Amino acid sequence: MTVRTCLPWPDNRLRTKAKDVAEITDDIRAIWDDMIDTMEAMPGVGLAAPQIGVMLRLAVVDGSTERGKAVRLANPEILHSSIELREHEEASPNLPGVSAKVKRPRAVTVKFLNEQGMIDRRDFVGIEATSVQHQIDHLNGRMYFDRLSKVKRDMLLRKAKKQG
Repeated sequence: MTVRTCLPWPDNRLRTKAKDVAEITDDIRAIWDDMIDTMEAMPGVGLAAPQIGVMLRLAVVDGSTERGKAVRLANPEILHSSIELREHEEASPNLPGVSAKVKRPRAVTVKFLNEQGMIDRRDFVGIEATSVQHQIDHLNGRMYFDRLSKVKRDMLLRKAKKQG
């Protein structure tokens, strides 16, 4: 079990778009394993590779109550989003101690490379839909608080700075 250290905000890598994964190799599978261990240790419902300093388009999501059902995604891409929105309290281990309510589509259809290197498509609903969208934001160099108004974002970052 390898729990990796999450980069502290405002590390520049958290603002950098991750590179596509060319193929699924044993090295990629090992990174996914470390990401799952790191996600479980937080505990969280998802993690993107840039959060641990790996600048590849890799993410893991596990919204199951019993855990151990992580979906491993490479190069995830949202194909369809529901019109209905869902508000959820979001946070990040890269900026601990603060969180904010963010509205996102309640359901999304995502295309990605799976563990076998095959193109897969999956519908995510509820907490897993929120998490997969949150992880794709990380892969694109965005943080959840970028979705807040400037006033709310500034308040959140000031609060985080005080706690740090």
